[in-house]
Amino acid sequence: MQKKIVALPKLNNLTPTMESTALKLMEEAGELAQAIGKLRGMSGERCAVDEREVLARITRELLDVAQTAVSMMFVLEERYGISIEKALDEHMDKLVRKGYLVPGVERLKDDS
Repeated sequence: MQKKIVALPKLNNLTPTMESTALKLMEEAGELAQAIGKLRGMSGERCAVDEREVLARITRELLDVAQTAVSMMFVLEERYGISIEKALDEHMDKLVRKGYLVPGVERLKDDS
């Protein structure tokens, strides 16, 4: 199984709630959608921004979404006693049940 591991920090000087973090997550997802729409010309306007810059913006917005999702995980753990590790195990099991992952199958690496 191929993985992309991203470790993002708990942010300082914030007192997020589940509600405020959910709203921020939606805001960041909207900014990501806007960046993707611009790249594909879905906004109805000609894309005057260089494709490399648009891809860089998409990447930045995606990381903002990920950071906000991680912030919500901290809120769930600290305020509500949720075990993100246990929830992640359950999530992986769900992916196996749905056929998105095959247990024990590792992607072969080309060592040549």
